[in-house]
This record gives sequence, C-alpha cells and structure tokens, in this order.
Amino acid sequence: MFNQVDQQSLEKDTEKKIGWVLKALFFGTASRGENVMQQSVSLLKTKDPLKRMGASRLARFAIHDEKGMKIIELGGVQLLLNMLAFAKDDLTRLEALKALIAICKSDAAAAIYEAGGTEVIESTPVSDTELDSETCKSTLANRFRELKTSY
Repeated sequence: MFNQVDQQSLEKDTEKKIGWVLKALFFGTASRGENVMQQSVSLLKTKDPLKRMGASRLARFAIHDEKGMKIIELGGVQLLLNMLAFAKDDLTRLEALKALIAICKSDAAAAIYEAGGTEVIESTPVSDTELDSETCKSTLANRFRELKTSY
C-alpha cells in the first residue's frame, strides 16, 4: 500500500513524463500563444493530471489582460469553475484556484464573478493539510468583494 508521500511522488513523476510527451506533441502542432492557450483550455476537459496541467498553463497565460480575456472567450473560466466544483482531489482544486486567481489579477475578474464564481469557490471543500487552498479562496473572495462594491 502506498503512503501519501509515495503517491504524490509517483503522481508528480507521471505528470512530468506526460508533460514532456505533450510538450513534444504540442511543439509540433502549435505555434506559441493562442494555439497553446486553446490546447490548455482543451486539457481542462480531460482527466487528471492533464486537467491540472491545463490549469497551470492557463495561470501563466492569465497574467496578461488580453490573454485573460481570451481564456474567457475560449470558455476556460467556466471549465475552471467546473473543475473546482467537481474535482475529486485537493491538488486539482488547488490548480483550479491558482488559475482563477491569476485571471482575477487581470481585468477578466468580472467574468469569473458574473459566471457564479463566488458560490463555487465558497462551496469548495478545503483539505485539512492544504493551507494554500484556504489562502487562494480568501484571495478570490477579497477580489470579488472589490468587484461587488464597484458595480
């Protein structure tokens, strides 16, 4: 029987190997930028650990306002909220939260708020061992309060 550390180590190893395969695949099929962003949104429709990889990539794209808006246009915000609501593990929820925080730092934050992000985020279970989740939820809640007062 695996203990928690072995399972996480194995999972990270698997993610890394799958990541290299996907990078090689995407490198041959996509130009940098928009195509990679579309593929990252598409990864949110797959199973873990690919979902987490897609969310992580979107978090890196979302730091730019125009890319944050493109993520919204591609349906990424709704997919991230669904990922957050229906994830079976803490790591997946945490990656979705981190991507939503990155989007909230741009002008695209209102789209998350309008898509019902507040309710989804507030109802997300938090692991006892994962303090990052609670910090992320708090950051998003504060951002939504700011938006609410500006409407």
